[in-house]
Amino acid sequence: RAACKNGKLVPGAGATEMELSLKICAFADTCPGLDQYAIRAFGKALEVVPRTLAENAGLDQGKVLAALVAAHANGKACAGVDIDAMGIDGATGVCDETKVYDLYQSKASAFRLAIDAAVTVLRVDQIIMSKAAGGGGGM
Repeated sequence: RAACKNGKLVPGAGATEMELSLKICAFADTCPGLDQYAIRAFGKALEVVPRTLAENAGLDQGKVLAALVAAHANGKACAGVDIDAMGIDGATGVCDETKVYDLYQSKASAFRLAIDAAVTVLRVDQIIMSKAAGGGGGM
């Protein structure tokens, strides 16, 4: 149904998440103060998708993530986790041009929900931090 409404596709196999992670971490470097740490942590959290794909495919997560970061840093924005590399000696577990695609609508919805959850947690944290210590007023 979503494909009929909006047929836009984005690279799958963790490629979109890795590219966004690198872009968000680069943006974090431009932000002053403590905000950069929160922004960078959100960017790093997006790496969970390619890491999980690599783990579920039986690949070495560390090698796959390192190769994926290197590929994206070299401008290969569509590089994703290659699950077909399982058991092949010397394989990095990364394909330069993934043949897997995801619906833009579902990916955008997932990101929107993740951002809303992160903002909610930060708001609750700010409320807790702003309350006066030792609150329990007397009668």
